Amino acid sequence: MIKIYKFAIVLQILFFIITPGILFSQEETNELPVLEVKKSEFKKPEDKDGFSDAWKNVKNGDATFSDNNKASFELALDFYLKANKYNSENAELNYKIGYCYLKSVLKDRSIDYFLKAYKIKNDVYLDIQYMIGRSYQYKYEFAKALEYFTIYKRSLPPAELSIERSKIDKRIEECTNGIELMKKKERVFIDNLGDVVNSPYPDYGPVITADEQTMYFTSRRPNTTGGERNPIDNQFYEDIYVTTKVDGVWQTPKNLGKPVNTKGNDATIGLSADGNILLTYSDKNGGDIYISHLKGNEWTTPESISKNVNTKFHEADASISPDGNALYFVSNKTEDNFGMHDIYVSYKDANGNWGKPKNLGSTINTKYDERGVFIHPDGKTLYFSSQGHNSMGGFDIFKSTLQENGTWSKPENIGYPINTPDDDVFLVISADGRHGYYSSEKEGGYGEKDIYMITFLGPEKPLLLGNEDNLILSITNPTTEVLVEPVVEIKTMRLTIVKGIIKDAFSQQPIEAQIDIVDNEKNVVINTISSNSKTGKYLASLPSGKNYGLAVKCENYLFHSENFNIPQATNYQEITKDVMMNKVIIGAHIILNNIFFDNGAATLRDESKAELERLKKLLEDFPTIRVEISGHTDNVGSLAFNTKLSESRAKAVVDYLITNGIDQSRLEYKGYAFTQPIAGNETADGRQSNRRVEFKVLSK
Repeated sequence: MIKIYKFAIVLQILFFIITPGILFSQEETNELPVLEVKKSEFKKPEDKDGFSDAWKNVKNGDATFSDNNKASFELALDFYLKANKYNSENAELNYKIGYCYLKSVLKDRSIDYFLKAYKIKNDVYLDIQYMIGRSYQYKYEFAKALEYFTIYKRSLPPAELSIERSKIDKRIEECTNGIELMKKKERVFIDNLGDVVNSPYPDYGPVITADEQTMYFTSRRPNTTGGERNPIDNQFYEDIYVTTKVDGVWQTPKNLGKPVNTKGNDATIGLSADGNILLTYSDKNGGDIYISHLKGNEWTTPESISKNVNTKFHEADASISPDGNALYFVSNKTEDNFGMHDIYVSYKDANGNWGKPKNLGSTINTKYDERGVFIHPDGKTLYFSSQGHNSMGGFDIFKSTLQENGTWSKPENIGYPINTPDDDVFLVISADGRHGYYSSEKEGGYGEKDIYMITFLGPEKPLLLGNEDNLILSITNPTTEVLVEPVVEIKTMRLTIVKGIIKDAFSQQPIEAQIDIVDNEKNVVINTISSNSKTGKYLASLPSGKNYGLAVKCENYLFHSENFNIPQATNYQEITKDVMMNKVIIGAHIILNNIFFDNGAATLRDESKAELERLKKLLEDFPTIRVEISGHTDNVGSLAFNTKLSESRAKAVVDYLITNGIDQSRLEYKGYAFTQPIAGNETADGRQSNRRVEFKVLSK
C-alpha cells in the first residue's frame, strides 16, 4: 500500500508540470488494480462462437487500460463494454468497467457494475466496498456511500487501516457534508453557453470583464496557433480565445493570436475588471503566472509577473483586485504553506512592483488543495475552490468576505447544485453578482469540457393566495387588516461600475487617457487605469462606501473630473459616462466636480485637496495661461446672497492656489450665482449640478 502513495505523489508532480494550470479532475491517483479476467471463467461453454472476438476486446481493453490516463480509460471502456455483451457475469470485467466509468464524466454509471462485481464475487478486489462508496457518492446517495465506506474501513487489518484511515475518514466527512448541503437546494439556473461559444473540443477557464461584455477562455480546438497536438494526451495545445456580447448574445469566439498565443500551451487564469490586464499560465519553470496588457487592439507579449510571485514551484490560478494593487494566486511552494496548494496575496509597492507574498492564513487555507482563486470586482468577496472545509467531494467552491478588521470570514460553501461530489473549480462572478461562469464536464455537453453560466435567482418569493381563495377566506373569516405583499430583494453586490468613452471634444476621436481614481476623504489615488487608445473605452469598479473622484488626464488637454459619492448601502449599478476632453485653448473650460464646501459657506473641505492639487499642477504644466475661477449656485435664496456666496467660493480656490505658489496675476475669480445654470433647478439632482466651481482659460 505504501508503494501506491509514492506512485501517487510522483504522478501528481508530473500532472502539475505538464498540465497548463487548469485543473478539472483531482481523482485519487492510485496504481491500477491488478485484476485479471481469467479466460476459463470468462468463456461460456454454450457460446463458443462469440468467445474469440470477446476475448480480443478484453485483451485490447487491458492494453489501453494500462496506459493509466483519461483517454485510455475511455478507449478501454469501449472494448470492455463490447466484451461484456458476450459475458456480463464476470466479476473482474464488471469491476474494470466500473473503474473506467469512475474515471470518466459518467461516474454515476459505475455503480451498477461495481455492485454486480460485488454480488458475483464479494472479494473481487480488496477495495470493492470503497469503490462502491465512491460511486454512490457521485450519485448523491450519501447515506449508502457512508454505509460502504464504513464497511470498507472495518474490513481492513490494523496495518492497512493506519495507512488508509485518513482517506476513508475524508470520504465519510464529505458524505456527511453532502447530506447537510443537499437539505437546501440553491435557487439557480445552470445553462450551457451553447455551440456558438463551446466546441466539440475542451473549452474552459472563462474570465470576464466586470460589465460581463467580454469573455476570454482556453480551448484546445484545431485552429490553435501552432495547430499541433500535445504528445502527452494527443490533444491540441491550448490557446486563448475571446468572445464579446452583442445585444446580450455571445458572438463566435476568435483566437487571440500572437503574441499571447504560442505554439505551446497558453491558458487563461485571470482578467482585470476593465479587461486591460490578462493573466495567463505557462507550464515553463514548473508552472508560472504571466501578465499581458491591452494596448489599443493589441496585447503585449506576456511576461513573467514577478520573481516574488513565481518560484521553482507551481504557481497558477491568479486574480487581480479591482484597484490593481493586490494579486491573489495559488502556489504549492513549501515555505509558509499549510499543505499542497495555498492561496497567497502580493501587494504592489510604491514603485509598482509586486511585494513578497503573504499566505491568507488558516481561515482560508487547509491541509488540502486550494485552487481557482477569484477576487470579485467589489474588492472584498473572495471565491475559491477547496478540497477541505465542508466539501461534499473533490473541490467545492467557497466564498469569503474581507472584514473591516482585515481578516477573512469563515468560508461559506456556495451550495448544491453548483457544487457536486466531483471537482468544481474556476468560478468567476459578474460584477452585479447575478451570473457566474465556470467549466464542467457534463453529460449532454458539446465537448469534453464546456463553459456554463449560473444565474442566481435570489430568495424565493412567498406564495400568495389566488383571488378566488382570497374571496372565500374573506367570507369565512372577514378581517379589516390589509395584507401587503412582501417585497423580495434580489441581493446584488454593493458596487458601482462607471464606464464610457473618452474623446477629443472637437474631433470626437477616441483618445488614450489616464484615469486616477481618488478616495477624496483620504486624499489618495487608490487606482490608476487607462482608456483604450483605439476605442477610448474605460471601465472603473467602485465598491460602495466611499466618496470617489475620477480625474481624467491626457497630455495637452485640460483635465476632466467627476465625483461619485457612493453610500455604503448602495446596491449594484452601472453608470455610463462619456468624457469629452478639451485641449488647452482660449475659452476652454472645465467643471471642478471634486471641489467641496461646507453647506452655505465658502470654507473648502478637506476632500477638495486632490482636485485643487490637480488644478495647481495644470497651471504649473502650462505656465503662461491665465484662468478665471468661477463660482455657481442653485436658485435657492436671493440673487444677492448667491452672488456673494459664489464669489467667495471662487476666491477661496484662488487663495489656495496663490498660497501654494501660483502667481496672482494669472488668476481671476467671479461669482455668477444662478445666472448660468447647466441643469434645471426643479430637482435635487439638478440643483446639485448647478452648485459648482469652474475654471476657464482666458489667455495663453
